[in-house]
Amino acid sequence: MNLQISGRHLEVTPAIREYLSVKLERVVRHFDHVIDVAATLSVDKLKKKAEVTVHLSGKDIHVEAIEEDLYAAMDSLVDKLDRQVQKYKQKVQDHHRGQSIGDAIVGE
Repeated sequence: MNLQISGRHLEVTPAIREYLSVKLERVVRHFDHVIDVAATLSVDKLKKKAEVTVHLSGKDIHVEAIEEDLYAAMDSLVDKLDRQVQKYKQKVQDHHRGQSIGDAIVGE
């Protein structure tokens, strides 16, 4: 998984980078066909915004969360992303009537 984190009006510190990468490991644990992840963290006056775009085999998922605390925004973002990835995984499995995910994506 390629992880790219950028900040808007904010310096991405090693602590923030580590926190987000540990949280995103949960998504990879549920669905291992993640190609790359692009995350953008931004700060406005009182709102902190976290956005992420996950490139999967056959689909891109975009999620964003706005909170008053950046770490709370990242937590909310990962929860939303995890739900969407599990929903996509279930859809792929149901569509192919029980085939494994790898077989369904490759088309075997």
